[in-house]
Amino acid sequence: MAYTKNQFYLRRLHSLLGVIPIGGFLLVHLLVNHQATKGASAFDKAAGFMESLPFLIVLEFLFIYIPIFYHGVYGVFIAFTAKENVGHYSLFRNWMFLLQRITGVITFVFVGIHLWQTRIQVALGHPVNFTLVHDIVSNPLWLIFYIVCTLSVTFHFANGLWSFLVTWGVLQSKKSQQAFTWVSLIVFLVVSYIGVSAILAFL
Repeated sequence: MAYTKNQFYLRRLHSLLGVIPIGGFLLVHLLVNHQATKGASAFDKAAGFMESLPFLIVLEFLFIYIPIFYHGVYGVFIAFTAKENVGHYSLFRNWMFLLQRITGVITFVFVGIHLWQTRIQVALGHPVNFTLVHDIVSNPLWLIFYIVCTLSVTFHFANGLWSFLVTWGVLQSKKSQQAFTWVSLIVFLVVSYIGVSAILAFL
């Protein structure tokens, strides 16, 4: 019983962190990147502003690194242990759950690589600017990798909103769950456009 109760709370925390603060950070991060569509100077200015925030390293650990680490590690655990529930959810929802697990693993790997290519480089003395990102995505393989991973991240976020609202009891009726499926699709399309157009702007 204790194990089941612990799992309940761990999953609730996992779901919450996926939206607050990780989801919020994702949107801010993509919007900053999207400044690249206005030119190199616009992106460098936006990135520079983020770098100038007071107590940045503390904020990053409290609201980004620690939540992402927990959400990622526990998410990978769920991905490899959870089973489909055809009796309770529709075939479509079970496919969404499978895609959620797959994109979660992809996102976990991508975050590690992206951190190495950006934040770790800052620690090594290389500023995050337009040129740094341009050099990465100018390689066709890295470009494809970033686009695929960005779509995985945005799907995981958009579909995760549905899961979050169901988990926390906001979407209780079948009708409300079906309606929000369309909302999550719109979120996916909009956020994906912001993310992919930002990547292409660095070219």
